[in-house]
Amino acid sequence: MIKSVSNGRVKQIVQWQTKAKERRKDGVFLAEGIKMFEEAPEELVQEVYLSADIEKKLREKQTTFEKLQRTGYEVVLPEVFAKMSDTQTPQGILTVLKRLEYDLEELLDKPDSLFVILENLQDPGNLGTIVRTGEGAGITGVIMSNQTVDIYNPKTIRATMGSVYRVPFLYVDDLREVMRKLREKGVHTYAAHLQGSNYYDTFSLRESTAFLIGNEGNGLSKELADMAENYLKIPMEGQVESLNAAVAAALLMYETHRQRSQ
Repeated sequence: MIKSVSNGRVKQIVQWQTKAKERRKDGVFLAEGIKMFEEAPEELVQEVYLSADIEKKLREKQTTFEKLQRTGYEVVLPEVFAKMSDTQTPQGILTVLKRLEYDLEELLDKPDSLFVILENLQDPGNLGTIVRTGEGAGITGVIMSNQTVDIYNPKTIRATMGSVYRVPFLYVDDLREVMRKLREKGVHTYAAHLQGSNYYDTFSLRESTAFLIGNEGNGLSKELADMAENYLKIPMEGQVESLNAAVAAALLMYETHRQRSQ
């Protein structure tokens, strides 16, 4: 049992919780909570930490405890776990996982694809919600600029509610090059933009499609938006000028799902 916050492994967890550079260097990410452990692919699990006060509870969850026995785990005192945790009310289980890797070319080769392309999104909750909603809508993947918030940010991981394990994603140095590749593959691209002249539900989205979503404050850069085949907009009543990025993405993804389900 780990009993001290001075323990080297505890200090390492704290670094991974707070520093994207450390997570990147060591090729790991953290996921807190029972659900996140239960859904984690076992081949990705590297370490598991349990608060002493939850171990007995998890022993009563047969399938969960069987998985814990396969992966192995370390018990820590509750006050030590509180130091390791990124949440105010920890669930008492923290999983260290190997980072996921995806190949752009493989994703682009998938038929009837649906992508969300994010340029410089900054809110971890927005990104996590887009990934989670994307799984529900059946997207092919999320492609992000390198200036987009870290998907392995603990807040983002929590917001995905496990979808981070199943929705392909990747960061790229140049979204313009991605746009050129999408065009070559016959993927239709749409920029969500206030200057769009047509509403999103007027387009046929049954063929391979990619939606461009910009930064929460500044929207899409003109250079990237102009590379899209079309601008589209979302109807706005009252004095509302725009929607939250995750809400906008959800509307577009589910309109595509609706059209393709008919």
